[in-house]
Amino acid sequence: MYLRAVHAEADVAKLHQFIRANPLGIFTTAIESRSFPFLQSSHVPWVLDTEQPKADSTHLGVLRGHIARANPQAKVLIEHLKSQTNSDTDQPVQTLSRDIMVLFNGPAHHYVTPKFYTETKPATGKVVPTWNYSAVQVYGRATIYHDTKHPATGSFLDKQIRDLSLQSEKGIMGYEEKPWQVDDAPSSYIEILKKAIIGVQIEIMDLGGKWKMSQEMGVGDQKGVVEGFRALGSEVGDEIARTVEERGKVGVKS
Repeated sequence: MYLRAVHAEADVAKLHQFIRANPLGIFTTAIESRSFPFLQSSHVPWVLDTEQPKADSTHLGVLRGHIARANPQAKVLIEHLKSQTNSDTDQPVQTLSRDIMVLFNGPAHHYVTPKFYTETKPATGKVVPTWNYSAVQVYGRATIYHDTKHPATGSFLDKQIRDLSLQSEKGIMGYEEKPWQVDDAPSSYIEILKKAIIGVQIEIMDLGGKWKMSQEMGVGDQKGVVEGFRALGSEVGDEIARTVEERGKVGVKS
């Protein structure tokens, strides 16, 4: 992701907050395979763990998720792991040898018409359309839990699906006092479903954020962008207007 300085966000706490607010990330791998395409991507909802290990001030967090075993990407991952078999233990090496990427997108993005640039357009005409959006990109190493006979797989998936359900249920209005829980379903049914998924745990090695929200424009044009998006009368427009104000600090009042 191109991180132009004026759009970049490096504050880890803010990046973590963005991921938690937008947990559906695009999980991307690049792995050679005779049976499947080299590049694979899947939309995966993630749980972010940020508890910092003692004596590790550089810890960036861990993502936990799962994907369907029938997903071609899961098949590529398992195929790759089997090719990394440790001959001494005859057990699959769980951590991928290749880096992975997860891209998280913000909920509000929109085309920006040059007509919003109320300062530069009438003065010089030297403006062109663009697109405003926000995103956070994660790079890391993934450990894959796919061996149904290994106790670690069952433990990981059990914790993963419970934590993800709890995290997601908090956002369902009207059900805060009694959210749905995994234990509400028959345990035998859950065990069958667990065999149909594999777990993915990502140690974050690097992450960066991009809020492309008209920061490169002058204050007059930023005000025009805010007013233009507010005039759309939509939730997306209001959210972008608010973010342009926040990021550009144009000080336009509602």
